[in-house]
Amino acid sequence: MKSIHIVEEHLPMAWERAVLACWEEGEPFATEYDKPDDPASRDVTAMVHVLDPVGEPRIHRAFPAGLDDLEKYRAEVVYGVHNHWIDPTVGKWEYTYHERLFEYRVPGGGVYDQIAALTDKLRSAGHTRRAQAVTWQVWQDTNIDDPACLQRLWFRVSSKTGKLNLNVHMRSNDAFKAAFMNMYAFIELQVMIAGELGLEVGEYMHIADSFHIYGSYVQEFEGFLNTVNQRQCADRVWSSEFAKDFFVDGCRALLAEDDMPEDRRERLRRRLADLEG
Repeated sequence: MKSIHIVEEHLPMAWERAVLACWEEGEPFATEYDKPDDPASRDVTAMVHVLDPVGEPRIHRAFPAGLDDLEKYRAEVVYGVHNHWIDPTVGKWEYTYHERLFEYRVPGGGVYDQIAALTDKLRSAGHTRRAQAVTWQVWQDTNIDDPACLQRLWFRVSSKTGKLNLNVHMRSNDAFKAAFMNMYAFIELQVMIAGELGLEVGEYMHIADSFHIYGSYVQEFEGFLNTVNQRQCADRVWSSEFAKDFFVDGCRALLAEDDMPEDRRERLRRRLADLEG
């Protein structure tokens, strides 16, 4: 298995370099999602280190979704706005990351808020090595159709800077189509917890056992390669300020959903006020 180690100041270039390294160095692997004629995926184990994850610019223009979609995904991870869609009996979602992190279902009954617990732990001992949250539920995740890719969040306050660092551990990560949105949303969770602790955001480390580019979308991926090859660095990124109006659109679209629970709706109203303020 090949491995890559990327270190960059800001998120967009860290993601870009990691995707290119996966493309250039990845080993060929079959996947459980392949159709008979699909080419092999390209796959590496990745460690992507972002030194200033909230530094601008924060967004890569070539991530394959809209800026409003990025806001919606952020709200799913940080606020749990679609946790009410979890119902495998009717073919909807089997879990969300937010549910696993904030509403972990304990065998035998009960719910445990891992994020609240690790935040309390960091408040009492920032240097602790125990401030983590896990998603994998071994009693079911080996047998469901779409098991959690995110496995673990591990937080620690730097003894040197006093800032809150975050390591994210992924079992499997679609380098091109998912990784940027994953990284962005997890950093937003880091921002939220740092704020609750009265700390600044430190460094971000994204570790993926399988960081891959699927053979099934190689033609689509060529658009990303063209963007990287034909545009200057400054023309491959966006600032958060540029994205703000699109984030407002994403937030309003969520608020327009008829089935949105009221407590999540209130979180979205506060988010919208912050964006428009």
